[in-house]
Amino acid sequence: MVKPGVWVVDDDDSTRAYLWDFLSSRGYDVQCLDSGEQVIRRLASAQRPSLLILDIHMPHVGGLEVLAQMDKLGRRIPAIVLSGIDQVSTVVRAMRLGASDYLLKPLDEKELELAIEKVLEEHGNGDSLDLELPTPETAFPSSNKRMLQIKAICDHVAYTDVPVLILGESGAGKEVLARYLHTQSGRNEMFVKVNCAALPTELLESELFGHERGAFTGALREKPGKFELAGQGTIMLDEIAEMSPLLQAKLLHVLQDGEYSRLGGTKTLRSEARLIAATNKRLHNLVATGEFREDLYFRLNVITIEVPPLRERPEDIGPLCERFVEKYRAKYKSNVKRLPEELQHAFARFSWPGNVRQLENAVKRFLILPDLQLTLAELRESGSQRDIAPQGSFSLKELSSMAAERAEKELILRTLDEVNWNRKLAARRLNICYKSLLNKLRRWQLRGRSEVTANRDVSEDVYTISATGSRN
Repeated sequence: MVKPGVWVVDDDDSTRAYLWDFLSSRGYDVQCLDSGEQVIRRLASAQRPSLLILDIHMPHVGGLEVLAQMDKLGRRIPAIVLSGIDQVSTVVRAMRLGASDYLLKPLDEKELELAIEKVLEEHGNGDSLDLELPTPETAFPSSNKRMLQIKAICDHVAYTDVPVLILGESGAGKEVLARYLHTQSGRNEMFVKVNCAALPTELLESELFGHERGAFTGALREKPGKFELAGQGTIMLDEIAEMSPLLQAKLLHVLQDGEYSRLGGTKTLRSEARLIAATNKRLHNLVATGEFREDLYFRLNVITIEVPPLRERPEDIGPLCERFVEKYRAKYKSNVKRLPEELQHAFARFSWPGNVRQLENAVKRFLILPDLQLTLAELRESGSQRDIAPQGSFSLKELSSMAAERAEKELILRTLDEVNWNRKLAARRLNICYKSLLNKLRRWQLRGRSEVTANRDVSEDVYTISATGSRN
């Protein structure tokens, strides 16, 4: 299978030739450009790539100017910027303009390969998007009373700088809500998201606060953290319940004093970013068992918003479907303008254990492959508590397929647990392609161990709305 398209943009002939050989040998569809002007001209007319590898320093229009132009045009293309100069201020500026990663010349092949895999994985295998900022219509396509109450509270607190704690099941829309708060806040700087469950403690500390050169093995250069990159913008700490006690203490210090230091550093830095924390767990229960610091919980729990699961707001399913069809039909070159009535009724009766994210994926699937029976079978196989068809309607073939799917899922999850959710190692043990493993996890709505726990406990872990400033 051909890998995503990559544009290599560098005025140096030898760098372009090296990157063309490197990427082509790994199956990427590579185009080489020698100036920033060519990128800007192509943005409006050519099929945009899945990834840019972009030199910072080029004559006339450099990498920073290209990133600024893309931001101005509302084009979001994952970008890795390259430079021969190790300047943290340049890194910070590039990242605030939308770069996904930053590498120094001469390039290390292993570092480059890992950076490309990470960026494409984070951006859904490199699908480039137009920048879509949440508006009241897109963030709240809802007539549900509780969702409208949440919108009113978000509008009221958006301009404040107090922390916001967002609770809710996986896929319910916590990140959309956080981005809406950022958009309504009037903050002109970045929205930065960090998944606290995706990295071990040592790497998460470096990701949040940055590190100095030599701070640990492999720290070959200084690196700014997400708090530094966020500036006066917003930083969202997703799955904050997974954060270790050590990092909880350091985060508490940031919330109390607005100060922190990089890993291995002595210089005090200040944070002016607005903090939004999110989790699918009940933090007050973790406080009671000593798994989460009580003082940090009280610091975070100034404004608490609990997003109800989709099964508790079925009136939102129709408007959400309409929005997803409108959003994706052009991207997937689909002729579908409206979902069939039978599918709409099935969606309305389904319990959506994966919430809005699962509904979005179901709509995408139908737009790509508009086969009604296949989509209905996919819903049945996902194990809803409110089936869309009677149990007796399953064929022997369908039952066999469902049993095989469950067995495969259990084997993969058990292997992931054994290797501490190192997905590359798990893929090798299972003797399957790494990308195939990622696709299966996406199909099952699983991105980390915390979501596995949430999905296993979905029948007993029902959230209700408590959109007040009270402490639970």
